[in-house]
Amino acid sequence: MPLHKLDPVPAVRRVETNRADCLALDIVGHVSAADVENLIGLLEGAFTLHEEIDLLIRVTEPDGVDWSDVPDTTVAEGRRETKRHLRRMAAVGDPAWTDRIRRLFVSERDAEIRHFTVEEEAEAWAWIDARPA
Repeated sequence: MPLHKLDPVPAVRRVETNRADCLALDIVGHVSAADVENLIGLLEGAFTLHEEIDLLIRVTEPDGVDWSDVPDTTVAEGRRETKRHLRRMAAVGDPAWTDRIRRLFVSERDAEIRHFTVEEEAEAWAWIDARPA
C-alpha cells in the first residue's frame, strides 16, 4: 500500500545489496512499534530464504524508540530466529544506538559483530563482503 502524504515515513528501510544472503537496513529518526515489527519482519523474511545471513544496520539521526508497544513475545521470537540464522552483523553509526539495536536481537555469543562509525561505513560493507546494489 503506498504511503499517503501525511503518513509518517518508516524509520526502518531496507537497502538492496549485491548478495541475496545479505540484509542491510537503514534506521533513521524515531522508531515506532510498527517500525520494530517491520524490522523483525524483514529479518524473518531473510531467514526464511537463507539458512544464514549477514546483516548491516546503519543507524543515522536516532530519535528514540517506542518499546512499550512491542510485545515481549515479538522480541523473543526475533532473538530466537536471529540466534539460529545470523552469521555476521556490521553496526554502523553512534555506538550507543547501534548497541541498543544489536542487543535487542543479537548476542555476541551468537554471531560475529563489529561496530563501525559512519565514516567507516565502507569498511563495514567490506567486512561483510557486500555492497549496496
